[in-house]
Amino acid sequence: MFVKTYAGAIVGIDALKVTVEVNLTGGGLGLYLVGLPDNAVKESEQRIRAAFENSGRKMSGRKIVVNLAPADLRKEGAGFDLPIAVGILAAMGEVNDRMLEQTMLVGELSLDGSLRPVRGVLPIAAKAREEGLRHLIVPAGNAAEAAVVEGLEVYGLQTLSEVIDLLNGQRVFEPVVPMDMKASEVESGRYAEDFADVKGQSAVKRALEIAAAGGHNVLMIGAPGSGKTMLARRIPTILPPLSVEEALETTKIHSVAGKLGSVRGLLWQRPFRAPHHMTSQVALIGGGQSPQPGEVSLAHNGVLFLDELPEFGRSVLEVLRQPLEDKKIVVSRAKYSVEYPANFTLVAAMNPCPCGYYNHPSRECTCPPGAVHRYMGRISGPLLDRIDLQVEVTPVAIGEISESRPAESSAAIRERVIRARKVQAERFREVPGIYTNAMMNAKMLREFCPLSDEARRLLEQAMVRLDLSARAYDRIIKVARTIADLDHAERIGTAHLAEAINYRSLDRGSWGR
Repeated sequence: MFVKTYAGAIVGIDALKVTVEVNLTGGGLGLYLVGLPDNAVKESEQRIRAAFENSGRKMSGRKIVVNLAPADLRKEGAGFDLPIAVGILAAMGEVNDRMLEQTMLVGELSLDGSLRPVRGVLPIAAKAREEGLRHLIVPAGNAAEAAVVEGLEVYGLQTLSEVIDLLNGQRVFEPVVPMDMKASEVESGRYAEDFADVKGQSAVKRALEIAAAGGHNVLMIGAPGSGKTMLARRIPTILPPLSVEEALETTKIHSVAGKLGSVRGLLWQRPFRAPHHMTSQVALIGGGQSPQPGEVSLAHNGVLFLDELPEFGRSVLEVLRQPLEDKKIVVSRAKYSVEYPANFTLVAAMNPCPCGYYNHPSRECTCPPGAVHRYMGRISGPLLDRIDLQVEVTPVAIGEISESRPAESSAAIRERVIRARKVQAERFREVPGIYTNAMMNAKMLREFCPLSDEARRLLEQAMVRLDLSARAYDRIIKVARTIADLDHAERIGTAHLAEAINYRSLDRGSWGR
């Protein structure tokens, strides 16, 4: 007997429909899996046999051939256990195949017949709807994630026996009801951190507000204990709320990477990723033997925070250069390539020197001559060029620390950021894929950021004095455009440009000499 069930295979952050063809023949014995399965899929035979026995069923003694089509696409992961098991049962006549024509299945089988959650269910659910299927059967632990996709009946079940009862019509199971998106969206604005907790540092807060408003990258450099990490962790609290499309894309990435954890439904808070400085290139950028999204993709639509920047390996930092420009990562292998989005805001922090007290107002630097310049040399010029705002963080005075009055809240700052983002959305409404000033190319700079003769002369003088590159020239104009947006100005003024130039003061040509 020949039966078909449907499953999904993850490719990048999307899914492809996989047809699980099961043929039960009279000649021969055993189960044969074909269609380019990886080891996890091949091992499904033992899990399925044990699950059948512990669910009160027996595997057929006849020859079973299971083909995973298309056969030239490598199938990875344990999520194929359930569609293969149901296909075998249907071929054995123990499951009614009427509902299978409109159903996609995904899930890992435990030896006792229970269903275990798997990664990548959200893109699989989206693919099931795209293919016109009506039902999706998943483990109960994946039900809320899959129910985000509208127009699809999602059943979150606990065991293989429940799946059989559902397909045979022996028991009635209600489809999972998705969470209220409005309630989740409101919850997304609630953070444990707030800029009201940060005393002083008004200049740094101003720089971070500009970064949030225009999507610019930031480097904070200052002595230990000056508040760099505290400030960085509060940046998501001033970023605009995620749109539905952004939330869906962000959730898909975390679903594919298996990072959703206990999250129900969509991720509504912007990601904040802070990898340790011992992180490898693959962990940061993505890839591996079975390609997975890296930290830069997990930070998509959010913030990637690199603390102690010079302590990261030189080769690790250099792989950031391409995603900072292209906003995506392409992982290539001999037979295929996978693309992951990587549109993140880079926030980095570092000490000014090995001892940490270069330029400190009250403590003396103990580093030997040339140490500061060598320390800064761990960060390449091309990478520094891609960081728009370079801010010195000075220690907070005792009087400010003991001040009882709270500082400006994140909500107040976020309102200004949202207004500036709306200006940019209107500016780029005819340009697909561009949402912030930081994403402008050279042609857009000429169109949207014209400079007066006075402003141009000021910028040319700064280029010579600070020994800046052509890339830095463009980035200064982008930052000035964001400052003008926050100031509700139609054109970039000399004051906006001067402030933007001031944020390049930590460039290699003027620091540590």
